Amino acid sequence: MEGETTKSKTGRELSATSLQSLDDLEATFRHKSGKDYRGYVANLTETCDPKNTLQLITKVQVAPNTTADSHMLAEALPNLKQRMDLDKLYTDGGHGGKEADIALQEQQVTHIQTAIRGNGPNDKKLSLSDFMIKFNKKGKPVQITCPQQQQAPVHLSSQKKSFMAFFDSALCFSCPFWKAGQCPTHPRKRDACHHLEIRLIRAYSAQRRRQSLAQKKEARNLRAAIEATVRSVKHPFPAGKLPVRGSFRMACLLIGSAAVTNVRRIQHYLKAESQSDQQRDSLFIIGKAFLMSCISLFQSPKLNLGC
Repeated sequence: MEGETTKSKTGRELSATSLQSLDDLEATFRHKSGKDYRGYVANLTETCDPKNTLQLITKVQVAPNTTADSHMLAEALPNLKQRMDLDKLYTDGGHGGKEADIALQEQQVTHIQTAIRGNGPNDKKLSLSDFMIKFNKKGKPVQITCPQQQQAPVHLSSQKKSFMAFFDSALCFSCPFWKAGQCPTHPRKRDACHHLEIRLIRAYSAQRRRQSLAQKKEARNLRAAIEATVRSVKHPFPAGKLPVRGSFRMACLLIGSAAVTNVRRIQHYLKAESQSDQQRDSLFIIGKAFLMSCISLFQSPKLNLGC
């Protein structure tokens, strides 16, 4: 209409899921570590058992680059559990979150991160990660152990929005953490108990932090190989960028590249095994020949040991 004007939207008015390219309607925008990215994000999963001499890529995921790592973990977990009998998973700090925590508890998988997002606990006070929480098969806390090894059952609160643990006040009042004002429990007036309120999501994240700190060195060592794996999958493409558009084509190329990486690993493994077998056979033949020569030497009637 006459008199109407058209103006472009400012950066603040644009969402991350707004159209980024006319030839790729599914690409999204993401700002990370001071850089702008347009496109997709890929997540790879591979085996990392130190007992295995052969490690393989087991899962490839492709999603818009606005997708949270914790969402991708939760999405992949049931399939990984079913196919790989997964019981322990190592990731970086970005894969922790509410959605992932719930999925991990449902699948009974231990999650160990190389780092934890967000601010760490106050060193001058105890946090929930200093307590050991026992969960049942449904992922609900049933028992908690404080740093002084006092155990207490955990019950659903009266409002059913959180859980409550009740500790013996006689033991709590003599605890050095309580005397120093570092304990998060609170005494109750109507009975001789100290209570601690526990929210379910907070309990999950606290135990994830506890597990990560307990196995920090091991987690870093076992997860390090995935960085080289990502490079192996991206390396065949110019500048590490896929020459296609759309999530389906992206996934097809990445799955194919991951499959080729696995084939190369299997080939190198079989070649190394073949060489090992040949070396063992050669050593056996040499050893047998040496033994037979010794036997024939000492059994020879013409043997002269004199000068």
